[in-house]
Amino acid sequence: MRSPRRCSRNGCPRQAVATLTYVYSDSTAVVGPLAAFAEPHTYDLCEPHARSLTAPRGWELVRHDGDFAPPPPTTDDLVALADAVREAARPAPPPRPEGHDHLPGHQTGRRGHLRVIPPSH
Repeated sequence: MRSPRRCSRNGCPRQAVATLTYVYSDSTAVVGPLAAFAEPHTYDLCEPHARSLTAPRGWELVRHDGDFAPPPPTTDDLVALADAVREAARPAPPPRPEGHDHLPGHQTGRRGHLRVIPPSH
């Protein structure tokens, strides 16, 4: 499952709503709506970082004037939501029969590469 794109700024957990690109030949930085796909040499930004970004000295900054809308849900997002609803609706497994465990809360046997040993009395 693909997760939503996050802001490229270090430590920022917010969802990206804008894309920053550089036109090096024109010394221009462009902040526009979120690109359809993440591309190399571009940066996805959340709204606060997109609004507060400044360009390097001698560079021009072109910024989108409108509101930055969050991207619409993708098919992956809808499938993940449907899977979560199905998982929540799944009935609980039946209880284990009495006497299966030697002590309440302790199991014996093999699970993967570890073996559970019952406590000695």
